[in-house]
Amino acid sequence: MDYSADFSSDLTGMSTGMIILWAVVVIIMIAAEWKVFTKAGKPGWAILIPIYNVIVLLQIVGRPIWWILLLLIPLVNIVIGIIVLSDLSKSFGHGVGFTLGLIFLGPIFILILGFDKSKYVGPAAAQAA
Repeated sequence: MDYSADFSSDLTGMSTGMIILWAVVVIIMIAAEWKVFTKAGKPGWAILIPIYNVIVLLQIVGRPIWWILLLLIPLVNIVIGIIVLSDLSKSFGHGVGFTLGLIFLGPIFILILGFDKSKYVGPAAAQAA
């Protein structure tokens, strides 16, 4: 008996389902990040353009644009990423707990940040200086 044809069709169905699920998750995340950008007074479409979206995020949190170079350095990028997430949390009036949520459960907390009632209070890094 040759079961390879049945197994192959099962895998094709599963992979198609996974692709559709992945596409839905990507669209939802783009919508949430778009909303975060528009809450901060930046163009939402900026989230769709690689590198420029990081520049806009750095502007939202009040960090200099040259920090994008720090994100290219291994291990340093982890520290800088945590600082940026902390500043993002503070820029929307949240505290350390929300920052930890962004670090460990990023997609969920980006959805919360995008679709909850929190308001952009200004760049956190500029307020601290």
